[in-house]
Amino acid sequence: MPKSPKSAPEPNTTAASLTDPRERFPKPPFPKQQQTPPGNSRDLKPPADYGENTYTGYGRLQGRVALITGADSGIGRAVALCYAKEGADILFTHLKEEKEDADETVRLVESVGRRAIAIPGDIRKREFCQKLVDQTFSRLGRLDILVNNAAYQRTYAKLEDIPEEEFDTTFRTNVYGTFFLTQAALPRMQPGGAIIITCSIETFTPEPSLAPYAATKAALASLTKSFAKLAMERGVRVNGVAPGPVWTPLIPSTMEPDHVKVFGQNTTFKRPAMPVEQAAIFVFLATDDASYVNGEIYGATGGRMPI
Repeated sequence: MPKSPKSAPEPNTTAASLTDPRERFPKPPFPKQQQTPPGNSRDLKPPADYGENTYTGYGRLQGRVALITGADSGIGRAVALCYAKEGADILFTHLKEEKEDADETVRLVESVGRRAIAIPGDIRKREFCQKLVDQTFSRLGRLDILVNNAAYQRTYAKLEDIPEEEFDTTFRTNVYGTFFLTQAALPRMQPGGAIIITCSIETFTPEPSLAPYAATKAALASLTKSFAKLAMERGVRVNGVAPGPVWTPLIPSTMEPDHVKVFGQNTTFKRPAMPVEQAAIFVFLATDDASYVNGEIYGATGGRMPI
């Protein structure tokens, strides 16, 4: 006897809980504010969202260890917290003057039951980068994920105003630091490991006021592609994330108050990203869900419109 055709499933009438991405986080205008570089998270108005209550982990990085540069605040802190919520232990770097923010990152990571170690220092120095890798193994036993995130930026209206030493600092922090740390870490990483580099929308659409910073981010995009081919010989994936405007202490500490007030308004969302919105991409790229992703640069720019 022929089988009776299956009846069509009943339509899903349960009310879906959707969030309008344009309204998920605060929009400018923001209060006028200015901080002394490198800035701090405590004085940001509105506060940055690092995923304390807006990110749920599912154990996708259980038992793994991540080394993250610049995780005292901003994207780095959000990545540290989200990785911890996924089950990873964290060792991260920060500048000595960022200790208060670094202590808060440690507190957040430990609050979700993972280990956190903060090490102050200067990633412009090759010896310090080697020390970071050594410390990761000696204190946490392994290294599975390397996130090259720390960056230096300043804005200038005129090209002739950029000091030579600042041009050098920008490249040594953003490019040399990434090169030194990857060079130290890769030979000791096991197949299945991941290296993630924070690039930028400035890689592709550089603002004149950020000429040195944008040039370093273009260099990092190139290094991401080069590293990916070399690292895959060891079974390690390398990818980049290219954020657009993100609400971090770097903004009021490196930009004019009038620019800070409308920061992120030139995106299709009419707002900047919060750090947690970037961190979710770093989580994906670190997990086995991204096992066939290598040498890619993921844009998360909010569909930013040309300036």
